[in-house]
Amino acid sequence: MNRTIFRFNDTLDTYVAKPIAQFYIDYTPSPFRTAVRNFFSNIGDFSNFANNLLQLKITDATQDLMRIAMNSVFGIGDLIDIASPAGLPKHHQDFGLTLGHYGVPAGPYLVISLLGPSSFCDSTTWLVDWRVNPISYADNEIRWPLYGVNFVSARADLLGATDLLSQAALDKYAFVRDAYMRRRQYLLTGGSSSGLPDYGDEGASAPEGASAPPAALGAAGGSSSEQSLPNHSDPGADASATVRAAMRRH
Repeated sequence: MNRTIFRFNDTLDTYVAKPIAQFYIDYTPSPFRTAVRNFFSNIGDFSNFANNLLQLKITDATQDLMRIAMNSVFGIGDLIDIASPAGLPKHHQDFGLTLGHYGVPAGPYLVISLLGPSSFCDSTTWLVDWRVNPISYADNEIRWPLYGVNFVSARADLLGATDLLSQAALDKYAFVRDAYMRRRQYLLTGGSSSGLPDYGDEGASAPEGASAPPAALGAAGGSSSEQSLPNHSDPGADASATVRAAMRRH
């Protein structure tokens, strides 16, 4: 089911979302795109504040609230990010991470139509965080155009990543799934992540005769690059060193 929805989303992205995002990049000035990105980033701090508060991370919640105040007042209505240069870090929280903070398991991996990768637990994010987004309380003629601009801006920021994905991934679905789950684990644990679960997905196997690159093996299995790479030491190097040492002695 996930692969079917992924193919649908990927096709829609290739023929609709990506061309629109490329048009946005080509025909809008960079300062305008930066202002749009800052505006929606500051709107997202409302969700960060609410979820940090629910997780009892008082310091982070205070920083989120200060970011909202500074960027709203001194950032010309959120168009300029004043808070980051002032030393207030940007946090990334949502209701799925709040549930995970209190021990709720992520559940099965899900691909949601139009929305992309998620999990059973993370799917609640769309229902809950929407209520703390100020845009959701605007009139329809304002709310939906803003959602559209936010989507185009976010998709434009990912153009480089999707080009790299198309070139590097043997299996785009498995690559996106593993990257999403590792990212969520990183946000939940602060960097101390465990190995990926066994999805039991036979479709993720590499083509016959192909093998995963050593870097990927190290990332997936937790082994170091020295363990995955063969020994390419040159036996002639030791012999040359011995000859040079003998010449110095004589």
